[in-house]
Amino acid sequence: MASLAVLVFLVVCATLASGATSVRVGLTRIHSDPDITAPEFVRDALRRDMRRQQSRFFGRELAESESDGGRTTVSARTRKDLPNGGEYLMTLAIGTPPLSYPAIADTGSDLIWTQCAPCGAQCFAQPAPLYNPASSTTFGVLPCNSSLSMCAGALAGAAPPPGCACMYNQTYGTGWTAGVQGSETFTFGSAAADQARVPGIAFGCSNASSSDWNGSAGLVGLGRGRLSLVSQLGAGRFSYCLTPFQDTNSTSTLLLGPSAALNGTGVRSTPFVASPAKAPMSTYYYLNLTGISFGTKALPISSNAFSLKADGTGGLIIDSGTTITSLVNAAYQQVRAAVQSLVTLPTTDGSDSTGLDLCFALPTPTSAPPAMPSMTLHFDGADMVLPADSYMISGSGVWCLAMRNQTDGAMSTFGNYQQQNMHILYDVRKEMLSFAPAKCSTL
Repeated sequence: MASLAVLVFLVVCATLASGATSVRVGLTRIHSDPDITAPEFVRDALRRDMRRQQSRFFGRELAESESDGGRTTVSARTRKDLPNGGEYLMTLAIGTPPLSYPAIADTGSDLIWTQCAPCGAQCFAQPAPLYNPASSTTFGVLPCNSSLSMCAGALAGAAPPPGCACMYNQTYGTGWTAGVQGSETFTFGSAAADQARVPGIAFGCSNASSSDWNGSAGLVGLGRGRLSLVSQLGAGRFSYCLTPFQDTNSTSTLLLGPSAALNGTGVRSTPFVASPAKAPMSTYYYLNLTGISFGTKALPISSNAFSLKADGTGGLIIDSGTTITSLVNAAYQQVRAAVQSLVTLPTTDGSDSTGLDLCFALPTPTSAPPAMPSMTLHFDGADMVLPADSYMISGSGVWCLAMRNQTDGAMSTFGNYQQQNMHILYDVRKEMLSFAPAKCSTL
């Protein structure tokens, strides 16, 4: 989501059990409202993306990830959350007995959280029953002096007071959530043979939240920080394959641990750029994008347009929680001009219906868009080829460039719309991102 904005915590008043196995989690894309059009979906998702972007430079202190040292794989089924959010949901279960719930899978933040009972007027409607810590035999309040406590820094090494609990108020660009840090057993995998129960996961037990969490009951951070699921499992790598936006039924799988792998001749790999030490940038996965091409034509974009600056500004991150890719303006204008030169259809103002800058009018609402060349993103040592369906979006008689501009010098984001039908592996230990085209609905 790369939306981490502000974290406020308060010491008001019991360590992580690792030994985690590999995890398999499902990802599914949902059309929860069949009447919403593709342009309306993009418009709402874009508004959320822009709020995230505006809030990125407010954050909290984050630590580095751990290695996966011989642990087994954890997985979860995932699905697409539509109509308004543009995020992908993963299904997992919390507590004993396990209570299943959907959560946004977000590589741009760290905190794992879900709504907890009792939850009053400041809670949002969710598709699953509320988790009640009083009904779980494995819930515990996370000690304030735990290495995973958000309040540990405030204690400055001093012994916590008796009954200490760490209260948090986590603000994202899209909303906020507040509660108390706890420790719980989480269950991953739907089939009994694939299930893994992991005790001692630090999480946020929220009893107040905004209403911006479409179709979910919380969020699972997959970033670089110590509170993320990746770090707490000790998963040295994880992978996902995001189903297409127009696919309303399919699911795919998020894998965390040794079973997360890519093989074959089509696999390409590019190193991560070292993240700044300052939060929230320290949680992001930065990539070195050096150029963009359409077909065989390279666009005149400076090779350092997406460079990460010494002061932590600039750069480009890959983010599963942001929908539409944003590019610094100098690069975006080149992409926009290239698309406009390739399309002979009349342009139309799609800003109200989609929020996007460049749209074309199709002859009829049911007309198929014309053929377009592939777009190639030239990363350090690896080219990612995007078909037209991954950078253009059509609906209600308009056909638009599914990208937006970002202020020159600001951080660019490679969003999940451009990641659809791409099998992606994050190797945190080797500091490498690998990818290969795939039909994600069949994986």
